[in-house]
Amino acid sequence: MMMLETTDRNPAEIYDEKFVPALFAPWGAIVAELAGIGPGEKVLDVACGTGALTAVVAEKVGPEGRVTGLDINPQMLAVARAKPLAVEWIEAPAERLPFADAAFDAVLSQFGFMFFDDQALALGEMHRVLRPGGRLAVAVCGAVEDSPGYAVFASLLDDLFGEDVGNAFRAPFVLGDAEKLAAICEKAGLAGARIVSRTGSVRFDSIAELVSTERACVWTLGGVLDEGQFELLRRESERALRPFTDADGRIAFAMPSLIIAATK
Repeated sequence: MMMLETTDRNPAEIYDEKFVPALFAPWGAIVAELAGIGPGEKVLDVACGTGALTAVVAEKVGPEGRVTGLDINPQMLAVARAKPLAVEWIEAPAERLPFADAAFDAVLSQFGFMFFDDQALALGEMHRVLRPGGRLAVAVCGAVEDSPGYAVFASLLDDLFGEDVGNAFRAPFVLGDAEKLAAICEKAGLAGARIVSRTGSVRFDSIAELVSTERACVWTLGGVLDEGQFELLRRESERALRPFTDADGRIAFAMPSLIIAATK
């Protein structure tokens, strides 16, 4: 998952407080439903972050099920472990899952796959730990051009600071192409995988809140712009993003996702 940068708070806490409710929380139900998660199942959430998807899965499998959340980042897991969830949390890379073959009924991942070092290897590992008949669902951000507000924001970054900065912001959207995902599935040996499109939304209380949250993300804009540049970005964003705001200044726009769906 995306990590955040801040000078006075744990980055994972900021992530959980800002990014999860604004972008990621509603996707848990979508991904879990696509994978058909039900009571009593054993489910693995890869790149679980602070547990947005994991919490939904834990509720769906109930007390008879077993849920494991895996992430490579200890700060993310520390925040996840503080939540009242019946989940086993494990620190490990997606490319080397520490589980036996056929250990899970379902393997899920939402919005972390884009950042894996070796996506095909990780996908193959997820497939390996699935039992025969088990289900896989891996969600990534759709193309930035298909998210109206973020498309405007990326173009604004290009205009103000150059394409290198704009492309830094676009990093989470690099797999928003069904053909790219299909090629990764083929390399991973996933026969019959489908690429499914779903649309969610981005919601912030204000444009300033959106900019300040993006400022904190070390995998995109964090550390790229200085104080003066961020103040310029905030001012210009108020103009460029105004069409996506309501009368109270809240901002909302569509955010598409592509989901790899497969049955072993």
